[in-house]
Amino acid sequence: MMVGRALQWSRWFVLIAVVCALAGSIALLVYEAIVIVGDVAATLHMRPVTPKLAKTVAVGLIEALDVFLIAIVAQVISLGLYVLFIDETMPLPRWLRIGDLDDLKSHLVSSVIAVLAVLFMREAVAWDGSRDLLGFGAALALVIAALSLYLAVKGKH
Repeated sequence: MMVGRALQWSRWFVLIAVVCALAGSIALLVYEAIVIVGDVAATLHMRPVTPKLAKTVAVGLIEALDVFLIAIVAQVISLGLYVLFIDETMPLPRWLRIGDLDDLKSHLVSSVIAVLAVLFMREAVAWDGSRDLLGFGAALALVIAALSLYLAVKGKH
């Protein structure tokens, strides 16, 4: 009886992960927003405006999107753990409903796929012809295909 009660209360320790993931998410979002504002201000003061500068700005924006996606992944994990362990009645958008750990893993895998796609896009935009972009892209494609297969198989069960 006492062990059961202790186990029931132990779920509240998940709040440590919830709070830390949420704090990390907020920190990344705020930090990257500050970086973008600083980059925009610096870009507006650069002269002359050139295609190379435009490419640099584009790469910076893609890198910012990558950080935002990672921050969103941390937020989804925070929300998912909270719903699974603390309050299953918390209202969430339909696309974010999490009923078990498999749902949370599926959201995480989907987010990782998006992060990997943005990573490749960043490398492609910044590519200077000297690195093996094809090999890098093929490796990422293999990982994305494996993760997509995982999602497809999980969706059939």
